Amino acid sequence: MLERLRVIFANVCIKTKCQLIEFSGEPDHIHLLIDFHPDNNLSVLAGSLKSASSRIIQKEFSEHLATIYKKSVLWSSSYYVASTGGAPIERIKQYIQSQEAPSD
Repeated sequence: MLERLRVIFANVCIKTKCQLIEFSGEPDHIHLLIDFHPDNNLSVLAGSLKSASSRIIQKEFSEHLATIYKKSVLWSSSYYVASTGGAPIERIKQYIQSQEAPSD
Protein backbone atom coordinates (compact mmCIF):
# COMPACT_ATOMS: atom_id res chain seq x y z
CA MET A 1 0.00 0.00 0.00
CA LEU A 2 2.88 2.33 0.79
CA GLU A 3 4.33 1.96 -2.70
CA ARG A 4 0.91 2.63 -4.21
CA LEU A 5 0.66 5.83 -2.15
CA ARG A 6 4.06 6.91 -3.48
CA VAL A 7 2.81 6.55 -7.06
CA ILE A 8 -0.43 8.40 -6.33
CA PHE A 9 1.39 11.28 -4.63
CA ALA A 10 3.94 11.50 -7.45
CA ASN A 11 1.12 11.72 -10.02
CA VAL A 12 -0.69 14.45 -8.07
CA CYS A 13 2.57 16.38 -7.83
CA ILE A 14 3.17 16.13 -11.57
CA LYS A 15 -0.33 17.42 -12.29
CA THR A 16 0.28 20.43 -10.04
CA LYS A 17 3.73 21.29 -11.43
CA CYS A 18 5.45 19.94 -8.31
CA GLN A 19 7.87 17.05 -7.86
CA LEU A 20 7.83 14.36 -5.19
CA ILE A 21 11.47 14.15 -4.07
CA GLU A 22 11.17 11.70 -1.17
CA PHE A 23 8.43 9.72 0.52
CA SER A 24 8.16 7.42 3.52
CA GLY A 25 5.43 6.32 5.88
CA GLU A 26 4.98 5.24 9.46
CA PRO A 27 2.03 3.44 11.02
CA ASP A 28 0.26 6.72 11.83
CA HIS A 29 1.62 9.32 9.38
CA ILE A 30 3.64 9.91 6.23
CA HIS A 31 6.52 12.16 5.21
CA LEU A 32 6.66 13.87 1.82
CA LEU A 33 9.48 16.02 0.50
CA ILE A 34 8.02 18.00 -2.38
CA ASP A 35 9.63 20.51 -4.69
CA PHE A 36 6.71 22.93 -4.51
CA HIS A 37 5.86 25.14 -7.49
CA PRO A 38 5.19 28.72 -6.34
CA ASP A 39 2.00 28.97 -8.44
CA ASN A 40 0.34 26.49 -6.05
CA ASN A 41 -1.51 27.01 -2.80
CA LEU A 42 -0.24 24.74 0.00
CA SER A 43 -3.67 23.95 1.39
CA VAL A 44 -5.01 23.12 -2.08
CA LEU A 45 -2.05 20.80 -2.75
CA ALA A 46 -2.53 19.08 0.63
CA GLY A 47 -6.21 18.64 -0.12
CA SER A 48 -5.47 17.23 -3.57
CA LEU A 49 -2.92 14.77 -2.17
CA LYS A 50 -5.33 13.59 0.50
CA SER A 51 -8.46 13.36 -1.63
CA ALA A 52 -6.83 11.56 -4.58
CA SER A 53 -4.96 9.09 -2.38
CA SER A 54 -7.97 8.43 -0.15
CA ARG A 55 -10.28 7.78 -3.09
CA ILE A 56 -7.86 5.41 -4.84
CA ILE A 57 -6.57 3.59 -1.74
CA GLN A 58 -10.09 3.02 -0.40
CA LYS A 59 -11.13 1.59 -3.75
CA GLU A 60 -8.08 -0.66 -4.22
CA PHE A 61 -7.60 -1.79 -0.61
CA SER A 62 -11.18 -1.73 0.68
CA GLU A 63 -11.11 -5.21 2.23
CA HIS A 64 -7.84 -4.59 4.07
CA LEU A 65 -8.94 -1.16 5.31
CA ALA A 66 -12.26 -2.54 6.56
CA THR A 67 -10.31 -4.68 9.05
CA ILE A 68 -8.56 -1.57 10.43
CA TYR A 69 -10.98 1.36 10.18
CA LYS A 70 -14.62 1.59 11.23
CA LYS A 71 -15.23 4.68 9.08
CA SER A 72 -14.17 5.23 5.49
CA VAL A 73 -11.80 8.07 6.40
CA LEU A 74 -8.17 7.57 5.52
CA TRP A 75 -6.65 10.93 6.53
CA SER A 76 -7.29 13.37 9.32
CA SER A 77 -8.16 16.93 8.37
CA SER A 78 -4.82 18.23 9.65
CA TYR A 79 -1.41 18.38 8.00
CA TYR A 80 2.01 19.81 8.79
CA VAL A 81 4.11 21.77 6.31
CA ALA A 82 7.63 23.05 6.85
CA SER A 83 10.02 24.82 4.55
CA THR A 84 13.44 23.24 4.29
CA GLY A 85 15.04 26.67 4.11
CA GLY A 86 18.80 26.32 3.87
CA ALA A 87 18.94 22.71 5.03
CA PRO A 88 20.71 20.40 2.59
CA ILE A 89 18.16 18.35 0.63
CA GLU A 90 20.24 15.18 1.11
CA ARG A 91 19.93 15.52 4.90
CA ILE A 92 16.15 15.87 4.66
CA LYS A 93 15.95 12.88 2.31
CA GLN A 94 18.00 10.83 4.81
CA TYR A 95 15.66 11.84 7.63
CA ILE A 96 12.60 10.74 5.65
CA GLN A 97 14.28 7.48 4.60
CA SER A 98 15.20 6.73 8.22
CA GLN A 99 11.60 6.82 9.42
CA GLU A 100 10.16 3.48 10.48
CA ALA A 101 8.05 2.05 7.66
CA PRO A 102 5.00 0.06 8.73
CA SER A 103 4.90 -3.62 7.95
CA ASP A 104 1.98 -4.43 5.66
